[in-house]
Amino acid sequence: MKLALAIAAALLACIAVAHSYLGERYILIRLFKRSDLPRLFGGDDFTRRTLRFAWHITSLAWLGFGALLVSASRAQSGALPLPILGTTIAVTFVASSLLALIGSRGRHYSWLVFLAVGVLTWFGTR
Repeated sequence: MKLALAIAAALLACIAVAHSYLGERYILIRLFKRSDLPRLFGGDDFTRRTLRFAWHITSLAWLGFGALLVSASRAQSGALPLPILGTTIAVTFVASSLLALIGSRGRHYSWLVFLAVGVLTWFGTR
C-alpha cells in the first residue's frame, strides 16, 4: 500500500464527513430558516431539498475519489485495473443518483443522469 495515497484517501474521508456534518449544522439549517428562498414547483421545499442533496453529493464524490485512491494504493503494478476503477466510479454515481432521487423526491432529474453514468460505467468497464 502506498502510504501517500492512503493518507490522501483518509483526508478525503475526513473532509467529506466534516463537510456534510458542519455544512448541515452551520450553513444549511441557518439558510433554511430564511423566508426568501426561491419558490420552485409551488413552494420552497424543492429548493431546500435540492440544496441539501447537492451539498451532500459533494461529500459523496470525495468519498468516491478516496475509494479510488485506496484502490490505487493497493495496485501491484502501479496501474489501477479497469474493473476496480469502473466499479468505484459506478457505485459513486449510483449512490449520487439515489441521494438526488430521495433528496428531491424525484423532482430533480439529475438522478437520471447520475444513474445512467453509473450503469454505463459499470457495463463499459467489464
